[in-house]
Amino acid sequence: MAQTQQPVSGTLYNALTAGSKIIGTIIADSDIRIDGQVEGDIECSGKVVIGEKGQLKGTISCQNAEIMGHVEGKVAVKQTLAMRATSNLKGEVNTQTLIVEPNAIFNGTCSMGGKAGQSPEGGKAKGN
Repeated sequence: MAQTQQPVSGTLYNALTAGSKIIGTIIADSDIRIDGQVEGDIECSGKVVIGEKGQLKGTISCQNAEIMGHVEGKVAVKQTLAMRATSNLKGEVNTQTLIVEPNAIFNGTCSMGGKAGQSPEGGKAKGN
């Protein structure tokens, strides 16, 4: 079930709990955590967290993202994308900074250094 929660820090965030499924577009002004299933797009002004049980088939557009679950599709992150050890990402990534922990699975393409949603010159990461 979709919920808005307020952690101890006082910052509001949205949550989709395990066992819930959304088909469509999610637009969030604050951070969002997905532990259920989403088929569609997530547009977030803050951070998107895909929990270990979370699954997304679609696109993510956000400031920062942390993936611990499964994502298939396009991911556009303006600042930092962190792929944790339990993550499985298949698709196209565009981000400023990419963190990949050991045992994370990433099958796809990655463009870094440009604005999220746009390919940098030559379509390659900086330093290549």
